[in-house]
Amino acid sequence: DRRRRDPAGQRVPLFLAPSPWMTVYGMLETGAPVASAPKRKSSWIATASIAANVALLTALVCFVSFGSANQVGAVAPATSIRAPVMNAPRMSMAGRRTPALERKMKAQAVVSTVTLDAPVATSEATMTWSSANGYDVDAGMGQVHKDAAISNEVSPVMAQKNIKRPVIFGVAADSGCGKSTFLRRVNAIFGTTTSKAHTPTGDLITTICLDDFHTLDRTGRKDTGISALDVKANNFKLMADQLKALKQGRAIKKPIYNHDTGEIDPVELIHPNHIIIVEGLHPMLDKDVIDSLDFTFYIDVSDPVKMAWKIQRDMAERGHKKEDIIASIESRKPDFDKFVAPQKANADVIISVEPTKLDVAPGEETKFLCTRLIQKENTHGIRPVYLFEEEGAKVDWDPCAGPNSMACPYPGTRVRYYEEVAQEKNAHVIEIDGVFGEIEELFYIEERLSNTNTKYFGELTKQMIKNKSSPGSGDGSGLIQALVALKMRESYERFTGRTIQIPKWGLFLDEY
Repeated sequence: DRRRRDPAGQRVPLFLAPSPWMTVYGMLETGAPVASAPKRKSSWIATASIAANVALLTALVCFVSFGSANQVGAVAPATSIRAPVMNAPRMSMAGRRTPALERKMKAQAVVSTVTLDAPVATSEATMTWSSANGYDVDAGMGQVHKDAAISNEVSPVMAQKNIKRPVIFGVAADSGCGKSTFLRRVNAIFGTTTSKAHTPTGDLITTICLDDFHTLDRTGRKDTGISALDVKANNFKLMADQLKALKQGRAIKKPIYNHDTGEIDPVELIHPNHIIIVEGLHPMLDKDVIDSLDFTFYIDVSDPVKMAWKIQRDMAERGHKKEDIIASIESRKPDFDKFVAPQKANADVIISVEPTKLDVAPGEETKFLCTRLIQKENTHGIRPVYLFEEEGAKVDWDPCAGPNSMACPYPGTRVRYYEEVAQEKNAHVIEIDGVFGEIEELFYIEERLSNTNTKYFGELTKQMIKNKSSPGSGDGSGLIQALVALKMRESYERFTGRTIQIPKWGLFLDEY
């Protein structure tokens, strides 16, 4: 099989066994050599080994130092891991980006910049503002967002960060459906972090929660009987105007909905950024809002799974009673079906989470998940992910079967690829059902996926290892979230003509 024994006699995966590459990586990480083999008696062999390690270390330093004027962001190298040696037929590794593919993608890139139809402010102090409350006073609810505003000038941050044009992603999902976990994976794929402020902001990404555009606070919703999902409880005109302003490179003064108090707080200043993610209940409901979105995603969690997740989260984190949580979900369902679910038709990509289809004991269906990546055709030129590169074919694969298989605990794992019609559009579907035994062995699945947009073979698995404590890392929901994050990175590079810099430590993973 694909395992070795370590010095203590324990079996370890081959790609985790000591190697010369790990020796050099250990020297980089700790500053001290890492023993990977017994000392040799022949001095000339030892000398040659030292010379080889020094040469490799020099090459590594030169490689990491190399950069491009168009590169933004960076990802620190994760644990050094060797790819497993398998006897299965070799794939072409289409998920990796060869120089020829890089040239082709650049030639096809849809690059655009901000049209500066306004003067550029030299500093925040010189910016002037126009009211942007966008609220119909005659509606009888008053000017809830009276302090909201849009700058008349292009933000100085555009020049300070060298932003070509903000790319805006829309992520729609109901409350408690895993948006926060998904966005953590997105930050990891882009190699960046964000602040823990109400509106998380970093060097590369700003995330805006659309709950901030609620027109009713918690008390107001209770008194009127209007839920947060109802269009009447949200200021879509302000939402559309402020997103359009950010895309034009202008700053905004955005309202804040305080989830702790349930009240609407004073506005906050938000500048444009390289990437802006708008997440919430309604990013793809209003046409004027959709017009500002470059790429849209919908997280579709089935009712049984949503119920289990929300009960677990709200009881643990918010101290809610189980019966109150169930009553809240049931009361929201009509508005969810009316105002949230229809957005699937406007989504470019759908992440669908359902109970497992595998053979499990009664009552365990929601304990194990079947997650589908539904990729609609003709989406901004972004290539769909395939299994075994079999476009147009139906594939049903058990990665736990065979002599060179993954270690899969109960109830096992199934990976499928097929095509279907989703919201009247042809779509390519990757389906992952069940659980993984060892995250490190996801190399086995990664090798058989194409068009993943990884920078090197092994990047997808490393990202899963890096976030192994996050919900979904042991099943397909986390893996598909990571695949979607890679597609977001691909679309950013396509829209801007820039490249996210990822040090290619995976160069040494490739044994093909």
